[in-house]
Amino acid sequence: MLTAAISFLLTAGGVAVAGLRARQRRLRSATRWFAVALLPAGLYLTGLFPLASTIGRAFADWATRLVFDPRVWTGVALLGVSAALLLATTRWGARRDAVESAPERPAAAGPAPDRPAVAPAPPKPKKRAGGKQDDGLGDFADIEEILRKRGI
Repeated sequence: MLTAAISFLLTAGGVAVAGLRARQRRLRSATRWFAVALLPAGLYLTGLFPLASTIGRAFADWATRLVFDPRVWTGVALLGVSAALLLATTRWGARRDAVESAPERPAAAGPAPDRPAVAPAPPKPKKRAGGKQDDGLGDFADIEEILRKRGI
């Protein structure tokens, strides 16, 4: 009964604010207020308030256990230690394999398989006869030079 009263009071208050906004010719704001004002009544009539209460209690219980239960913190510590050991062991093993297999490879075999090959550098622009560098524009550079000579 209290839930119904609160939800319909919230709806009535929101509708009142929407009416005030509409009276001030703020129709977009009034529409938003009216839409939000209908939510509490809709939630009550569909029966979603008890569901929200159940979800809220379950979340609060979980959070309380997470913070105050030493078993949970022990589990978090075990997960952290296992992840750290797993990462440290695999890195150590990978480095050890790389050091042991390095002398076995021939020196002229090319780049190491775990390292990407270096991409070749892009070609440098060629120098033009006038001492200017070719910037890849071709005919546009010639047109620009002609326009500059004529003062355009």
